[in-house]
Amino acid sequence: MKHIADLPDTIAVFPLPGAILLPRSRLPLHIFEPRYLAMVEDCLKTDHRMIGMIQPRAGQGGAAVLSAVGCAGRISSFSETDDGRYMITLAGISRFRVAAEVAGFVPYRRCTVDWSDFADDLRAEDGKADFARDDFMEKLARYLKQRNLGVDWSSLKEAEDELLVNALSILCPFAPEEKQALLEAQTLSDRRRVLETLISFSLQSGTTAGDVVQ
Repeated sequence: MKHIADLPDTIAVFPLPGAILLPRSRLPLHIFEPRYLAMVEDCLKTDHRMIGMIQPRAGQGGAAVLSAVGCAGRISSFSETDDGRYMITLAGISRFRVAAEVAGFVPYRRCTVDWSDFADDLRAEDGKADFARDDFMEKLARYLKQRNLGVDWSSLKEAEDELLVNALSILCPFAPEEKQALLEAQTLSDRRRVLETLISFSLQSGTTAGDVVQ
């Protein structure tokens, strides 16, 4: 999909607190609730095979309110377990703004969406995050140690800027509102700045540490 015109006007959305998807990134998902099993089955019948990942916010006396911005991904892999659960991977395509929620008779939520604010998501960036990488990696090592997070450190060090920043934005255990700030950062450099700010704040306020980084 190279143009906004190639993207669907209406997509199923998967509200999941603390989970974001980013363009050109991948998000594995374990699907087991009946309504989301139905969502995946219906999505696989479409030409686009796209699901919108979006964060819910607390609402009043009913369904959670959807955040204004999410990111859609295409089901790039799919498998079924013996007990009927699905393991899927979404490949990030583009962010979107929710235009309206669509009423209907399906058990999951659907929205009409506007892609126009994120047209650049369909074009590969130059892959540079505009930062002092050695300093960032040193700070990241301390953050991972503080959080007792084990990682493949050699792969992180070798990753290109976009893969590194986006993977950390998706995987690090930030609060939902912090994840949303990472999602809505307009460019890769903007996202790197938000990411580095969040890591710095955690280092300043955190108290736990473990020896997980080699």
